[in-house]
Amino acid sequence: MKVEICANSYESAINAEKAGADRIELCTELAVGGITPSYGLIKKVIEDISIPVNVLIRPRSGDFSYSDAEFDIMKRDILFCKEQGCNGIVSGVLKIDNTIDVLRTKELIEFSTPLSFTFHRAFDWVDNPQKAAETLVELGIQRVLTSGQEISAVSGIRLLKKLHQQSGDRLIILPGGGINKENILKFKSAGFKEVHFSATKLNRTLNATKISMHSDRFFDETQIAISDFDKIKKIINLVK
Repeated sequence: MKVEICANSYESAINAEKAGADRIELCTELAVGGITPSYGLIKKVIEDISIPVNVLIRPRSGDFSYSDAEFDIMKRDILFCKEQGCNGIVSGVLKIDNTIDVLRTKELIEFSTPLSFTFHRAFDWVDNPQKAAETLVELGIQRVLTSGQEISAVSGIRLLKKLHQQSGDRLIILPGGGINKENILKFKSAGFKEVHFSATKLNRTLNATKISMHSDRFFDETQIAISDFDKIKKIINLVK
C-alpha cells in the first residue's frame, strides 16, 4: 500500500520522507481544506526531498467554482510546478451546481501533462459520485482523493468501497480524511492500493499570544472574503 502524506509545510514534508512515506501532497492551510503553497515552499521541498511531490492547485478557500482570473492563476501555478519538476498536480473544478466542470478540468489536465493528475476532494461535493467517477475516467484522470462524502474516510468507507469496485484499474480511489493508526488497516484489508493522511500533531508556539490573528468569520465555506471596492473607496476618500 502506498502512503501519501498531506504536508502543509517544509517540516511536514521532511518528516514524511524520513518516516517512509511514498509521496506527499504539498499544500498550506489545512484549516480550510488546503490551498496552493507558495512558490518558495514548492521549490524548497522539491530541492530537498527525493520522494514524489504532488502539489495542490487551489487558489483560495471556499467553493470550487472559479472566476476567469482565478482559473488563469491556477494554470500559471501548474506551469510553475512543471518547471520545478513536480511529480503531479492535485486539482479540479466544479460548476455552481457542484457537478464536475468538464471543460475547465480538462484544460487543467492538458496544462499538467505529462504530470499525473489527482482530482481533489471537490469530489466530495458532487451529487452523484458514481457518475462523477465515470466522468473522471473519461477525462483520463489517474486518481481521486475522497473521504467517501463523509467527514472522515472511515465514515465514508461504504461508498469508497463501491467506487473502488466500480473503477477497478481505471481510476485509483485514494481514501483521505481522518485516517490514522487505529483505522488504516481497514483500508488495506478492503483492497485500497493507496491512502492519504496528514498525521498532524499540534505544537504550541514558543510565544504566548495576546491578540489572535484568526478570524472565525472567514471559515464559512459558503462565503468568499474579498476586499470590497466601495468600502475601499469610501475609506480612502476620507483621507485623500
